[in-house]
Amino acid sequence: MTVVARTQVRSGPLELVMSRTPALRDVPKADLRKLAESGRVHHYRRGTYLCHQGDPPVDVFFLVQGRLEISSVSPTGTRVLHATVDRPQFIGELGVFGEMARTADVLTLDESEIWSVDGDTFLSFVTLQPAAARSLLAALARQVQEHQAFSDDLLFLDLRGRVAKRLLQMATSSLDDLPRDGTSIPPVTHADLASLCGGSRENVSRILSEFHRRGLVRRDGHRYELRKVAALAKLADL
Repeated sequence: MTVVARTQVRSGPLELVMSRTPALRDVPKADLRKLAESGRVHHYRRGTYLCHQGDPPVDVFFLVQGRLEISSVSPTGTRVLHATVDRPQFIGELGVFGEMARTADVLTLDESEIWSVDGDTFLSFVTLQPAAARSLLAALARQVQEHQAFSDDLLFLDLRGRVAKRLLQMATSSLDDLPRDGTSIPPVTHADLASLCGGSRENVSRILSEFHRRGLVRRDGHRYELRKVAALAKLADL
């Protein structure tokens, strides 16, 4: 791991990258520059843990570039995948806001650039920036809504529908704006997709084979191309 410049990253000035996220879109650029300068950008190799489940919430992270896996270990010892993250966004702010231990492990899946700042500095920034506070509250509300939607899916959607919905979610930031036919999703294993859908790996593999036979998806290693988005959306009751 190496430390790179505070405010200049591969994709440009860090404050510009931050300004493109919904949470900081309305914050003045000068204030974003101060926030960026208060932390550090680190370059992590693939397979590096940023934090572990149970760690104290010392820092807030921001994915500048790369891909992360967020997972936890259940009481039975089974690893559960919660999400993969490949778009610039904050990670770990919930623990800082609630003064709670980390609820998941965060692992780099590719070489990644990660900005981090101590939790107290981030809290002070949010306190002084009403626009950031409102946006972060809205983001938290969306997370609660997503968790509720997943619970509803377990109750009302069969596994085939849940797999179809998760494939679509991996291709777009919002199901209100469905991806086009031919869109590829990030690499995912059958075991990880099973964790995301609340099913067994064997059943998810069977459903993916069915989707392939029906021409709904095309497999290329661990990556899938969505061939018939409308049909997948119908299975997901969208």
